[in-house]
Amino acid sequence: MAKAAERLAISRPVISRTIANLEHVLGVTLLGRTAHGIEPTVFGKALLRRGIAVFDELRQSVEEIAYLTDPQAGELRIACTEVWAAGLVPAALERLSRRLPRLRVTLEQGVALNQFNLLRDRRSEIVISRLLTEAPDSDIEMEPLFYEPLLVVAGPKSPWARRRNLKLSDLVEAPWILSTLETEPGSRFVEAFRAAKLPVPAATIFSNSLHLRISLLATGQYLTLVPGSALRFGPGAGLIKPLPVVLPRWHLPTGIFTLKGRMLSPVAQVFADCIRDVAKPLARSDGAP
Repeated sequence: MAKAAERLAISRPVISRTIANLEHVLGVTLLGRTAHGIEPTVFGKALLRRGIAVFDELRQSVEEIAYLTDPQAGELRIACTEVWAAGLVPAALERLSRRLPRLRVTLEQGVALNQFNLLRDRRSEIVISRLLTEAPDSDIEMEPLFYEPLLVVAGPKSPWARRRNLKLSDLVEAPWILSTLETEPGSRFVEAFRAAKLPVPAATIFSNSLHLRISLLATGQYLTLVPGSALRFGPGAGLIKPLPVVLPRWHLPTGIFTLKGRMLSPVAQVFADCIRDVAKPLARSDGAP
């Protein structure tokens, strides 16, 4: 209670009285004392979940009114992982900033396994990502954009970068930088080597960080994988050399993810249009997954 009073800049008796009034109106106990202190009951958690949605809609209304008052301004809250923050999303934001020059943007850079919680918690309106399972969760809406090509890359100083006739068999013993997702059964990387009846290379370094990969590629020692969109739009194109080795495209699409039943703000709708425009060349060239 003391922490809540301090955060809200009101007195503890006011908080206690407000909670008591809510419990009286609803006829249930909202807070209970546990071994860990005061925690919401099941009724309190239900009210909290719905309350977040209610206040989110109120905030969205205020932002929409502000946008209607000044169509060149607004606030946008989006999320993506590092790969999309390195290329596709900045390309869309650059277009968006030309249309809305006084726009404020908050980008939450989540990890793949929890990024949709940013939608559920109303911290972001849109997530740009690749689908990780055959279908999104039941409360998540997805608009597919394109199937991402996966490129084998080296640094400009790498001996592999100077070879024209490379085969997968030449890369089995190379030191690789890979993520856990790229080494799981069913990944396009694993399937490519298995289809060629080759052993799957072991990772020397495990990391999801695109920045780390680009930095280490500069040493000329490593190979790694980079999505095609990151090479097309990202700043590291001069630091990366794609190798003439073909891997299958990801069989799950990159797309726009939103929370079902949540109306997007006008600014978020404009951003979604910019993402679609930027993704069109990738969608035209991707072919079948």
